[in-house]
Amino acid sequence: MLRAIGFFFVWIMLSAGDPADLATGVVAAGAATWASLRLMPPNPSRVRPVALARLAMRFLHQSVVAGFDVARRALDPRLPLHTGFVIYPVGLPPGSARQTFTALMSLLPGTVPVGSRSDKTLLVHCLDVEQRVAAQLAAEEAVFVRVIGGSPRHG
Repeated sequence: MLRAIGFFFVWIMLSAGDPADLATGVVAAGAATWASLRLMPPNPSRVRPVALARLAMRFLHQSVVAGFDVARRALDPRLPLHTGFVIYPVGLPPGSARQTFTALMSLLPGTVPVGSRSDKTLLVHCLDVEQRVAAQLAAEEAVFVRVIGGSPRHG
């Protein structure tokens, strides 16, 4: 029901709330909901609001700190960049949780997931391969797992 309401609100925004388009919007929202449920069925995991708030605060703090670090490294010619790729052994199984974590990872300055090597690893481009990138990503994944109420599989 939430998906249908969300799609209908998107329709209203796109149609500028024109009452003549509401019937079409109901049909479009119904079709979008049906397709959405077929392509991405509901997930039994539940988001934990307190853990989500902690993740948001942690993300904001790390974004600011890492943003300054990236700017310092990029603008100071005396600080060499050691760009390269790191293989990260991801614990989340393939699916929407891993995709969400990968999207979150791409927002952190200095790291960009560029693909996967297998079902168990992600290939991450980073500005400094001499840093503990994999350890930082593991900590981020642990926080993310607490938010979605799941448990990663490592190995």
